[in-house]
Amino acid sequence: MNVRQMWKAKIEGRLVPSKASLVSLQAHSPKMRTAFQGQVLGIDPSLRGTGLALIEFSKVNAQPVLLRCKTVRVSPTKTMAEALAEIHRAINTILEGSAVHHVALEQTIYVQNVKTAQILGAARGAAIAAVALKGLSIFEYPPLRVKQAVVGTGKASKEQMARTVMALLGHAKALAFDEADAAGVALCHAFTYKE
Repeated sequence: MNVRQMWKAKIEGRLVPSKASLVSLQAHSPKMRTAFQGQVLGIDPSLRGTGLALIEFSKVNAQPVLLRCKTVRVSPTKTMAEALAEIHRAINTILEGSAVHHVALEQTIYVQNVKTAQILGAARGAAIAAVALKGLSIFEYPPLRVKQAVVGTGKASKEQMARTVMALLGHAKALAFDEADAAGVALCHAFTYKE
């Protein structure tokens, strides 16, 4: 059993600690922790396709439950300002109708194109502003860390990420890549968060 599988089993309450598994877990995390409980909104920001996924983590359900997911699709005919407003509005709508404890956001990957970096930064800013106005804590994770926490390797493809997320959530319906990435960020947060 690898470390990711042990953490998953621990969160689900299925981990029967053997001496070997405790030594392995302690080697990767010096301080044992209790499983995260509460709702996490995962966000994968992008100007034309922001992924959102709201996941509930509780002791009652051993498996995390996907409450809502959405891809905020914005037509290329809309201006940047209109796209940013759509992102802000969609996040605000989810936050209004739920009891979100934390928000996990995927950090921007390194891009060589300055214009692309500015567009991604603007989309992240719209998302962060919506969350900040609600007074919620924002946790940011680089894509490599998300893939490592969820799939077990930082080189996982989008397809591997989507399949693993669906398996962890017990979700039969295929998620769009943006939604799967957002769910992955929320799962990463729950798997690695330390109070």
